[in-house]
Amino acid sequence: MTTLATLGSTCRHTMLRLKTSRPTEFIDLTDRIRALVEDAPVQTGLINIQTLHTTTAIVVNEHEPMLFADFVAMLHRAAPADLLYRHDSPARRVNLTPGERVNGHAHCRALLLPSSAAVNIAGGTLVLGRWQRIFFVELDGPQEREVSIVLLESAR
Repeated sequence: MTTLATLGSTCRHTMLRLKTSRPTEFIDLTDRIRALVEDAPVQTGLINIQTLHTTTAIVVNEHEPMLFADFVAMLHRAAPADLLYRHDSPARRVNLTPGERVNGHAHCRALLLPSSAAVNIAGGTLVLGRWQRIFFVELDGPQEREVSIVLLESAR
């Protein structure tokens, strides 16, 4: 973790690497984020979790398998994988990489979800509601992914 002191506050940055295993997948990051906070240690502050990919998301919600199935079904209805997307057109000339996936649907799905979440820290712990958990959402897997995490501790 990189630490920077700014204006009486401490700012720490770390990267989290993930390997996803399914086209759409929810990976619970809560325990890893909680461990980062406990290792800091920070009494009062904020932690920001940000995905570095345009076909992924960061969400706060309940860890419940039937909810995940509902969420995947909702995303499929909103942006079905079997539709034609201009992003996937062979005529596209912008931001192309060799061997690029057909993933217009994943980009459209990601536009519906946040790319980051900020969670408060108080009393040295994450402030989450009873059922809240922090998830990395894969929309174009399986792939190797990165998440940028910044922890900001308030001045004492």
